[in-house]
Amino acid sequence: MAFLFLCDAVRGAVFAETFSKLLPDVSFAMAADEVAPEDVRFIMTWNPPPDLHRYPNLRAVFCIGAGVDQFAGSVMPPGVKLVRMVDDGITRMVAEYVAMAVLALHRNLHHYIDHQRRHHWMAVTPQVQAAARRVSIMGTGVLGQAALDKLKVFGFDLSGWNRSQHSIEGVSCYNGADGLREMLYRTDILVCLLPLNAGTAGILNGDLFAALPGGASLVHAGRGRQLDVDALMSSLDTGRLSGAFLDVTDPEPLPADHRLWKHPRVVITPHVAAITQADSAALTTVNNIKRLISGRDPIGIVDPSALSWDGSRTAAEHIKAI
Repeated sequence: MAFLFLCDAVRGAVFAETFSKLLPDVSFAMAADEVAPEDVRFIMTWNPPPDLHRYPNLRAVFCIGAGVDQFAGSVMPPGVKLVRMVDDGITRMVAEYVAMAVLALHRNLHHYIDHQRRHHWMAVTPQVQAAARRVSIMGTGVLGQAALDKLKVFGFDLSGWNRSQHSIEGVSCYNGADGLREMLYRTDILVCLLPLNAGTAGILNGDLFAALPGGASLVHAGRGRQLDVDALMSSLDTGRLSGAFLDVTDPEPLPADHRLWKHPRVVITPHVAAITQADSAALTTVNNIKRLISGRDPIGIVDPSALSWDGSRTAAEHIKAI
């Protein structure tokens, strides 16, 4: 029984050590030619390997990241499970990033960065108190709930939206098209943590921005293809939006001459909201393999068919009603 690690060697070394201590009966390989295809039961990767069918006894493909939209269109062999990384290290980093970005927008840091570039000493007034700042998160799964917990300490008026109904203490929860529309109308800082799929591709569009109060701002840490850049630029230029923190773009990396780089009210980070931490991710993976060996489903299992989406769609169906 073998585990094939098709990611970087640095993290692979950490995984190898963890496997040797906690799963000594599972051999660990970091290259396909190091192991017989029939021995491979588990594969960890970022991009879907094109030759999965050469492993007749494969049971699961583990993605080293939390997002798995890169597997859209991939065909898993019958009976092979696709598993995304659900790890405490990733969750903590996303929650930290959201708190950082929300606080930066709340305290007008994007304006002060622009002022500094222009050698302009001037306070942005008035400064809204946290209790009067309405912060909403689209996507209240594991990551969204962790971010909301992190924001509670500051006293923000918090809301969350999900496709299905959730109940979170201290948070106004919304679901469905009507719920999304209602939440947007009362949002000053909108955070997107949604996965990319047919329902969320292009969801951050002109219709959505128009539903926000004038002067609202955006934190985007979902996926680049969810954002209509032209609509964002137009909303910023007209004042509909006052600022944006972007951790994801389309394409990535963002070309050096892309106009987003120079927009005075946009802060860009290079997809660093969460970076898989090898030590905690290795433990998470070991625990999932133990679950599989004992006949249980792993944590983070994904339905590959749900990842397929038509790239020509520029708005999610539930936004069209706005």
